[in-house]
Amino acid sequence: MNVNIAKQIIDFNKNLKYEGNLPSTFDVLNPYHENPETLDVMRTFYTKFYNDTNPRKFIIGINPSRHGAGVTGVPFTDTKRLKSACGIEMLSAHTHEISSVFVYDMIDAYGGPKVFYNDFFINSPFPLAIVQRSKSGQWINANYYDDKALFESLKPFMIDCLKQFITMGLCTDEVYVLGKKNATYINKLNQEAQLFETIKILDHPRYIQQYKSKEKQIYIDKYIFTLKGLPI
Repeated sequence: MNVNIAKQIIDFNKNLKYEGNLPSTFDVLNPYHENPETLDVMRTFYTKFYNDTNPRKFIIGINPSRHGAGVTGVPFTDTKRLKSACGIEMLSAHTHEISSVFVYDMIDAYGGPKVFYNDFFINSPFPLAIVQRSKSGQWINANYYDDKALFESLKPFMIDCLKQFITMGLCTDEVYVLGKKNATYINKLNQEAQLFETIKILDHPRYIQQYKSKEKQIYIDKYIFTLKGLPI
């Protein structure tokens, strides 16, 4: 018997915590434990767009940023897009996240959030924000693959998270990985755990928005064609 996807995702996020080891300069931020409104808006989002048992295709990011899912609890969604595109307002925080701009422009081109989220689920192998203390003592965004010891520490947890996502009804014959370096590490996880049959790589939204903004429409078209399985 298929279980409602929204319920599975909400339960996963409510119980999500990382209690493993970390190299000394890294830390993990858990918005679900640190801001009660994050749980509320996350629950509203998934109830609105995933309240069914339909299978979805899986899009895999890196790990949340402090200004995107690290606040809203929704991957690649800052508070601006949460309100303007998804119709959900967050009162306790106001964030702008560069990747979210591209993702929602792409989602709009795909047919809008309702159509897109009916077909796709986005998350990350490490679904919590990672920060690193810089030499100046400030905390900055970090990626799970920025440090070899960090990756090795997180690897069992990441494989477990990917397996849990798959049990929610995600297709495993083909997945879409955002970012070339991310794909290198997802391949390593896949070789060890045999999770997915085919991995398709798309340039990361942050890279496109930051360095290729003049060619943005070309990248949006590439996303749409790839996600719909059309020849480019």
